Parts: sequence; structure tokens; C-alpha cells
Amino acid sequence: MSILKRNNVKVLGETGPVLLYAHGFGCHQDMWAQVTPAFAASHRQVLFDYVGSGRSDLAAFDPQRYADLKGYAQDVLEVCDALGLSSGVTFVGHSVSCSIGLLASIARPSLFDRLVLLGPSPCFLNDPPAYHGGFEREDLEGLLTLMDQNYMGWAQYLAPVAAGPSGEGEVANQLTDSFCSTDPAVARVFARATFFADNRADLPKVTRPSLLLQHRQDNLAPLAVGEYLHAALPLSKLQVLDVAGHCAHLSDPALVVEAMRDYFRLESSGLGAPAIA
Repeated sequence: MSILKRNNVKVLGETGPVLLYAHGFGCHQDMWAQVTPAFAASHRQVLFDYVGSGRSDLAAFDPQRYADLKGYAQDVLEVCDALGLSSGVTFVGHSVSCSIGLLASIARPSLFDRLVLLGPSPCFLNDPPAYHGGFEREDLEGLLTLMDQNYMGWAQYLAPVAAGPSGEGEVANQLTDSFCSTDPAVARVFARATFFADNRADLPKVTRPSLLLQHRQDNLAPLAVGEYLHAALPLSKLQVLDVAGHCAHLSDPALVVEAMRDYFRLESSGLGAPAIA
């Protein structure tokens, strides 16, 4: 099967540095539609859907492979291989894709120049006293139970939580539609892989520089998580966006674009020293 068809790969532009966008759980590549126009003149942009998401080939979904985030990281690497990309890629990921991008960069560091991570979390579970991920295990098990018992109700509950006050209304509706369009069996596998992953031990293995875009108020990835990642990733810059929600690329895309442009400028000038903004 063609990887490009399997993952519904789209390429915008023919020249320039490559930006590879990876969507979050329950979402699809169209979530980046308000960000990509800003880089149309300067970059070659690659969008794709993870197998089981968006308009990917559902027949290719393997519940064993995709029960672990490494299966999704393999999607990233295979998409790059199918496009003949071997270096110079900037990975732009949202939510769980941040961990997926980190895993892909560990597996093949030579492929990536840098990573832009929006709303990252290496672990959603609280692990007191050293780590506050935001959730107790019973909370997440309850979400999965709700998903099994009332999938539509689960989508209508989680979407506003992810959208937050900054995405109230339009963004929440967009997320609800996206969640509801995903096959429930596939969504459950991805949900368990997302919510119960713990990639904290992988962080010291990351060698590529990264921009961490943290939402100031985020019910899914608290500020403490961004600060934890910044401390654990020595080549990272942490920038806190004045957003109440988990999806700034949907609710406040101009802030995301501005942060990316500033970071790229600093990197190209050699002044991109790790810092907190």
C-alpha cells in the first residue's frame, strides 16, 4: 500500500525548508489550516493523518501497532521516507503528537532540525510528589468507560474541555465533529495509548532543539508540565501563550505563527538560546 495514500499525505509548496505537521488525538490534518498559510511562501509543508484518523486508510489500522505511541512515530518516519526526506525537517506537533515527535527524533535524529511542540505532555498521570500531569488514573479510566458506554456523550464532554474558554463555541464544535467522525474502536485504542503513555524516561535521549508552546491555562497539560519538559530538554525554549485551552492553533493561530516565526529567526541567527518567555 502507498504510504502517501495510507496516511492521506498532502504537500503544500515545492521549495524551502520542510515543516511536517502532526495532529493531536481525535483530530486530523485540517486542524492546521489557520497556520499553514503563514508559511506558504517560505516553506514546503507536509500534512498527514495518522492511520485511523481523518481521511487515512482505515483498513490499514492495526490495533497492536497503534496501542503504543511508537506505532504513530513509525507513521511519521514512514511518511518522511515516502517523500524522500532524510534531513532538515521541522516537526510541528500538537498534544500527544509532541511525544510522538520526540520518539521519532530519538529513533532518527538526523531527520530533524528542530521540533515545535504545542501543548506537550510526556505523561498525563499525576505522579506525586515530583510530577503533576493533571489527572488521576481513575479519571482517565472513567473517560474510557464513558467512551465505551456513550461515545457521542464522551465527545461532547471532552471537546469543550480541550477547547477551553479561548475556544468556546466554534473550536469546541470543530473538535466535537472531529471526535465524532473517528471510528470509536480506533479512537479507544488511540485514547489509551495517549492518556496512559509515560515518556518521561525518553526525554534525556532527545538531542534536537525544541520550542515548547505552553498554554497559560490548560486543563489537559498544566503549566507545571511545560516547566517540567523545559527542565528535562536541555535544548528547549519554553514560551507561554496567553491562551485558556489546549488548542491555540485553532483558537489563537496568530500567536502560534508569531512564536514559530520568532523561533525560526532566532535559530537561523544562532541566538536561539534556551529561555523562558
